[in-house]
Amino acid sequence: QVQLVESGGGLVQAGGSLTLSCAASGRTFSGLSLAWFRQAPGKEREFVAVTSWNTGSTSYADSVKGRFTSSRDIAKKTLYLQINSLKPEDTAVYCCAAGWTSSAVPFLYTYWGQGTQVTVSS
Repeated sequence: QVQLVESGGGLVQAGGSLTLSCAASGRTFSGLSLAWFRQAPGKEREFVAVTSWNTGSTSYADSVKGRFTSSRDIAKKTLYLQINSLKPEDTAVYCCAAGWTSSAVPFLYTYWGQGTQVTVSS
């Protein structure tokens, strides 16, 4: 079992920055990938980024490249998502997920956090 707890969301003005955290606990994370997804009201869950726990290698959705940075701290067992130049369309619930996949497809991930709300005002 893996438990994931997100934090760091909030209300931010457009153009601002935010860092989300995903604290992981439970089994060994070797071989797992940790991903960020987001879901805006009335929209489907959207892939944001995925990071290999072993190597730290990260892939991003085209829509967030250049503004979002995902990283992990092995000692703290925490995944981070740095978001710069926030836009109103970034408003969503951001969730982290873990699984034995690096896919952008949500259902391929086994473990999910509860999410943290990010609201960007214009």
